Amino acid sequence: GMAEVEYRCFVGGLAWATTDQTLGEAFSQFGEILDSKIINDRETGRSRGFGFVTFKDEKAMRDAIEGMNGQDLDGRNITVNEAQSR
Repeated sequence: GMAEVEYRCFVGGLAWATTDQTLGEAFSQFGEILDSKIINDRETGRSRGFGFVTFKDEKAMRDAIEGMNGQDLDGRNITVNEAQSR
């Protein structure tokens, strides 16, 4: 069958304090979220300062990119764009 399309945003420039949960909460205003994940350093367990938010539909993803790119989250101006497909 056809590969499932993922509506996933890359979110960069995150504060160390931002968690999977607070990332998801910040983006949930734009639509239904399937997944929100901060990428952590394997050795230290600390946030690497970026993450991904996956939306259920394309409109939510586009609205989130438009609405959140350059906005303040936990004191940092974050970067939001469409994630590259793996």
